Amino acid sequence: MRMCIGCVDLESPEEMEEEIPVVICAAAGRMGATIAAISSIYSNTEANVLFYIVGLKTTIPHIRKWIENSKLKEIKFKVVEFNPMVLKGKIRQDASRPELLQPLNFVRFYLPLLIQKHEKVIYLDDDIIVQGDIQELYDTKLAPGHAAAFSDDCDLPSTHEMVRSVGMQNTYMGFLDYRKQTIRDLGISPSTCSFNPGVIVANMTEWKHQRITKQLEKWMQRNVEENLYSSTLGGGVATSPMLIVFHGKYSAINPMWHVRHLGWSPDTRYSEHFLQEAKLLHWNGRYKPWDYPSVHTDLWETWFIPDPSGKFKLTRPDS
Repeated sequence: MRMCIGCVDLESPEEMEEEIPVVICAAAGRMGATIAAISSIYSNTEANVLFYIVGLKTTIPHIRKWIENSKLKEIKFKVVEFNPMVLKGKIRQDASRPELLQPLNFVRFYLPLLIQKHEKVIYLDDDIIVQGDIQELYDTKLAPGHAAAFSDDCDLPSTHEMVRSVGMQNTYMGFLDYRKQTIRDLGISPSTCSFNPGVIVANMTEWKHQRITKQLEKWMQRNVEENLYSSTLGGGVATSPMLIVFHGKYSAINPMWHVRHLGWSPDTRYSEHFLQEAKLLHWNGRYKPWDYPSVHTDLWETWFIPDPSGKFKLTRPDS
């Protein structure tokens, strides 16, 4: 064994490489989504990705088995348990889309509590697949003083027709109830372009410094008391508080890194060329690619890995 005082021990390049933390939830009934998302990210990058898979106590064993008994067993991952008790008294039960009240929908509010040692973190909804190199998304520049970057709802020309045709919300008016004085007092124009928090690049130092989690919780509590956004058209229970807290204080994600609304209607499709160019696809809306009906399911299914336990099954017209 060679002793050497004062020598520099060069770690292997693998260990020197910066880790890219990616936070994604694993929810009961839709775990196949998490698997497809992870599989697409892992297959399209050489980067050193560490997946933080967040679940409830009951769902964690299932996702762990699925990963360890499939070709994903090579990935680096940590399983984090989310305790829904932190949400007690902060959620109204009358949302137009009850599935949005799932506790894991609010994990994005609590990133610094779940992730300790990273400065920069990527958060992704489970109904996405990544076609580009996740390193590119991680390299998104955040302006000084910004705790997060999102993709604007008005920033992608190809989606404008689609948004109009299916009556989607892309301004603050679709997510906040402007009949309420509390909302009007914010002084935010109702025609302000909204953003979608299904893809987030976040700076943990700024997030903690600005006490973002506390601010988000404050607006959740006010919504319980005053119903400021639960019954809005956007029905975005997690989106609305973020639109308030981050108004005018976020950086932009390249629009091709968040091509969305694929789950909005079973009849509206994007051009194949456009979809090939996209770096990340998001099936936000009711029509999910593991269910039927839905669109562009072939692009999603490429990355899906069947559940070794047989519990999770795709819904297809012939199944």
